[in-house]
Amino acid sequence: MNAVDYDKALFYMNRGEWDNLLILMVRTKDDFLSKKIEQFLHACNFSRDYSAIEKTAYHLLTYVDHALASVPSTVSYTS
Repeated sequence: MNAVDYDKALFYMNRGEWDNLLILMVRTKDDFLSKKIEQFLHACNFSRDYSAIEKTAYHLLTYVDHALASVPSTVSYTS
């Protein structure tokens, strides 16, 4: 798992950078993240129902939150 991909997904969603989000979807090694991004972008481009866009955005954000919580922290603090 690469935590940078999850951070990028959040950043690109927050800024509305759909092109960069699409590039991340193609390049990431996390197939589930790629699928969530695909569903979100598809809803943004083709759905007229805002609740569908909101639902896919929520699913993507929930997955990113879960994935970031399960990535071990590489920062170690010493006293």
